[in-house]
Amino acid sequence: MILFLIGLAAGIISGMGIGGGTILIPALVIFIHPEQHIAQSVNLLFFIPTAMIALVVHIRNRNIDFKLAFPIIVLGLAGSFIGSHLAIALQASVLKRLFAVFLLFMGCYEMFRKDKKTRSKI
Repeated sequence: MILFLIGLAAGIISGMGIGGGTILIPALVIFIHPEQHIAQSVNLLFFIPTAMIALVVHIRNRNIDFKLAFPIIVLGLAGSFIGSHLAIALQASVLKRLFAVFLLFMGCYEMFRKDKKTRSKI
């Protein structure tokens, strides 16, 4: 049942475009206890179908600027190739710490950033 709840929460967050891995990876590590490499691999497999569904919805709603997306996609593919090789070379404990630092940084960024709408009201 815990896997069902983790998948549901991560799917909802993914569909919103926030990134299901921010829920999925920590939840797997905390409740199921796989190695960090396994948790991140499961996240990558989870990402493919959820991203496809979200992409179709966003294309239908015309929320994608393809001219902006193309260079990001190309460089993202290159970065994922480099990152996957780097992740394989790292020990699970180091990878877990790096992911924790990343989540901490992103959490702080989200808490303290100001939206353009908020800035214009000030």
